[in-house]
Amino acid sequence: MTEAQTRGLQELLRVSPVADEIARRFQAAGHRLALVGGSVRDALLGRLGNDLDFTTDARPQQVLKLVRGWADAVWDVGIAFGTVGARKDTPEGSFLIEITTYRSEAYDRTSRKPEVTYGDTIEQDLVRRDFTVNAMAVDLPGRGFIDPHRGLEDLEERVLRTPATPEESFSDDPLRMMRAARFAAQLDFDPAPEVVAAMTAMAERITIVSAERVQAELNKLLTAAHPVKGLRLLVDTGLADHVLPELPALRLERDEHHRHKDVYEHSLTVLEQAIDLETDGPDLTLRLAALLHDIGKPRTRRFESDGRVSFHHHEIVGAKMTRKRMRELKYSKELTEDVSRLVELHLRFHGYGGGEWTDSAVRRYVTDAGPLLERLHRLTRSDCTTRNKKKAAALARTYDSLEVRITQLKQQEELDAVRPALDGNQIMELLGLRPGPQVGKAYKHLLELRLEHGPMEYDVAVAALREWWAAQPQG
Repeated sequence: MTEAQTRGLQELLRVSPVADEIARRFQAAGHRLALVGGSVRDALLGRLGNDLDFTTDARPQQVLKLVRGWADAVWDVGIAFGTVGARKDTPEGSFLIEITTYRSEAYDRTSRKPEVTYGDTIEQDLVRRDFTVNAMAVDLPGRGFIDPHRGLEDLEERVLRTPATPEESFSDDPLRMMRAARFAAQLDFDPAPEVVAAMTAMAERITIVSAERVQAELNKLLTAAHPVKGLRLLVDTGLADHVLPELPALRLERDEHHRHKDVYEHSLTVLEQAIDLETDGPDLTLRLAALLHDIGKPRTRRFESDGRVSFHHHEIVGAKMTRKRMRELKYSKELTEDVSRLVELHLRFHGYGGGEWTDSAVRRYVTDAGPLLERLHRLTRSDCTTRNKKKAAALARTYDSLEVRITQLKQQEELDAVRPALDGNQIMELLGLRPGPQVGKAYKHLLELRLEHGPMEYDVAVAALREWWAAQPQG
């Protein structure tokens, strides 16, 4: 027995009570059930969680009948694709279970949705799987190992191959090309040469896949352990040209007369350095911002008369480009705005110099970042990729001093909740106003004073408000 098989057996023994229990229900009804795909792969890697994938010859409606009354919850949102979901609570924990009828699925040249047909044997089902390492099964309750496409060998060699030819597999579902990049990022596996060749030749086929499915794969890739490996594969095969064209566009040409940083490599390094600063697991917002923070550079590049290269206002242009791309990929409005804001603010620190900012400027930095401040700290620190150790150390010390000043100001005046001494109701009462734009202007003026001078006593704020109001055109 190989080391992988030993690990797999141990993992299967851990989940065997729930797996065997449901398998016996199917067996009693005359149906086959097998643990399959990612669950078998992860068991062999020693990383099987409580999400279990099964495949069966039973049709979806039969599956529903068999799990109802046994599972603690059942859902059928994927039943059109042959999948029934369930949750089973046990003393060992809750298991999330997906049971899918043997199937095959393929795209035509114009469809964005797979056409599902059901099969009758597990061998038919396994050949339609994306990669051989996901085309293994364990027949239950007998625990016979089914591996017709040598997935165990590929797992040991850490290589991604397809059960059918790569061309057939990617024609059936072009999203599998992105999955190859995702599994490279998640598992640190390498796609076989023929897989890379097919991805390169068929990259344009990804355009028939819905933006929602593309986004889901991109998120899994970005939050994986080795996202840069997956991103390089997307760029090198041309897939990124169709799903994230701003990334390959960062590979600006360089020449001996106009030297500047390789923006593509810099961005990947910033991503890796941002990951190193995470403390609570993968942060998709931070990782997207790190990856996209410089995408405005190609559009703003200028060759100056002194031989330097400039990228004036690339953070503003980049924020707009980020917003546009994330909208096209159907990201939520909140996530889109957060990532775009980080891209827009990522250069702000460089105006700090050697610590010349006034307290007012520090307040504005914190106020503009709002709840994104901690992420902005991490992004800004990650954006230093210079090989000059003295320069890097100086930048780190300067940012340390900024964070110290922010902490001190927070302690002094609760900077996280910066607001004027007077609220809208008080402004209306003092000036005899009804709700309207003048109230907003007055509030904004008091906020500016608050940012500039710090907390104000009530009487001082009232006097400042009346002074401002007296200077306003009346009529």
